[in-house]
Amino acid sequence: MAIIVTGASGLLGGALVAALRGAGEQVVTLVRREPRGGDEALWRPAEGVLDPAVLDGASAVVHLAGAPIAGRRWTAAYKQELVRSRVDSTRLLVRAMREAGTPPGVLVSASGMDFYGDTGDRVVDESAGAGLGFLAELCVRWEAEAAAAEEFGARVALLRTSMALSRRGGPLGRMLPIFKAGLGAPLGSGRQYWSWISEPDWVGAVRHILATPDVTGPVNMASPAPVTNAVFTRTLGQVLGRPTVPMPVPRLALSLGLGELAGAGLLPSHRLRPGKLLDTGYEFAHGDLADALRAVL
Repeated sequence: MAIIVTGASGLLGGALVAALRGAGEQVVTLVRREPRGGDEALWRPAEGVLDPAVLDGASAVVHLAGAPIAGRRWTAAYKQELVRSRVDSTRLLVRAMREAGTPPGVLVSASGMDFYGDTGDRVVDESAGAGLGFLAELCVRWEAEAAAAEEFGARVALLRTSMALSRRGGPLGRMLPIFKAGLGAPLGSGRQYWSWISEPDWVGAVRHILATPDVTGPVNMASPAPVTNAVFTRTLGQVLGRPTVPMPVPRLALSLGLGELAGAGLLPSHRLRPGKLLDTGYEFAHGDLADALRAVL
């Protein structure tokens, strides 16, 4: 039986598909262009196009599609796109699962650690409630659409992903040129916690979730060892063998340069504990930040 994956062209989606296929799994990716083979199927979430037959008899669906959070300023129009690309696409996918002759039994759907809002120094596991702000509200709506699959018996897991470390892109990929130039510096106060997970552990955790029936509901996709932004900055500089700037980048400068994204994405504190993964026996390959950075770089 196939595993259906959306968002396979993204950083983490591509790594997951490669790992699954490398392990002998049959994977079908949903694409917005004309499919190029039997391992691809058409969907156009913006137009509500997805044939339920594509999902008929699949063992699981891994839903990772969504417009990028970072990389551009949050205009009113782009914030609407962030919502539409997540909420509407998830609603379409769940409806197609429901209408399939034999619905997939598992839905693993992306979310984010932003669900919790700014948690300061407090350690947060999956039992914590939703926070405040645009991203928290978006995650609440996104997860609610995915959870609707439970109504027809699917096991649903919600990936509250932290900062995924990969040299191929994502937050770390954007930092590397700055740090290699010796210009890396703490952001804002530098005291905000950054939860993180290595790309190999993210892929391993998703495979663990797919294979472990006890994993349901929200899952903190984060290493057990979050660090402050200042420690992250210092550690990345040390791993690269480059100096870092001790003077932090002021909050105002970040806000002027990045707009709302700075206050919502870079400056909040997220100190996550991956309770579900630890409690169900997942063993992290990279629990230490320096070790994780060396592994992915």
